[in-house]
Amino acid sequence: MKNSLQHIFEVINQVKNEQDLRSQVVPQIGEYFAAKRWGIFFFDQMALLDKKFPKTLQIALSIEHNPIARYLVERHSPVHEALVTSPKVWTMICPRPDHWHVMAGPIVSCGKLVGVFGCTREQSMSAFDAQNLADLSGICLHLSVWTATVRAAKLSPRELPYESLKCDRLTARELQIAELVALGQTNLEIGTELWISENSVKQALKRMFRKLEVSSRAQMVAQLSATKYSLPSVK
Repeated sequence: MKNSLQHIFEVINQVKNEQDLRSQVVPQIGEYFAAKRWGIFFFDQMALLDKKFPKTLQIALSIEHNPIARYLVERHSPVHEALVTSPKVWTMICPRPDHWHVMAGPIVSCGKLVGVFGCTREQSMSAFDAQNLADLSGICLHLSVWTATVRAAKLSPRELPYESLKCDRLTARELQIAELVALGQTNLEIGTELWISENSVKQALKRMFRKLEVSSRAQMVAQLSATKYSLPSVK
């Protein structure tokens, strides 16, 4: 079904460059969330955008003034304005009527926040909710994997060994778990698939995070996808 969550996962996996990501995928994500406005931003390109929207970006990217930006930087998790502030305070931070409701999600590559997907709704529209955050989390996981993979392809060979070396520390069983994480399975589902307990999966993930020096499932999948390991896309 067009614009279903699974469809969005598939089109993210299919695009080959950032231009296609912006023109073919981002509008579908915005429409999926019934947003008024939407956009994707990569921090290494902000110098160009800053010349066009200096005041807007100064507020939007300031972790001192914008609690949404601060939440993204600190937690690497999707967030909407009601999760971090009151409506009154938010209108002071962002008085635009078409930004009455705002939701943003992180794009992570090699353990670093490298970009953000954001969308907004007007005051007359319903606020973003917990289900929206859950859906955006899945989408951002795929955007993060896509970004890490595309950027890794642009690196010179001498820039890759350290990440590959960390990934070589994983056992065959841990790589199996990583593959199932990339498929979007829960700890319980992974345990059932591999005939181990849910707690065993949880403990294995903790060890894997330490080995890879990451703090989330999204970071782990992005790092593995950026190296020689080919993790499956979600179906």
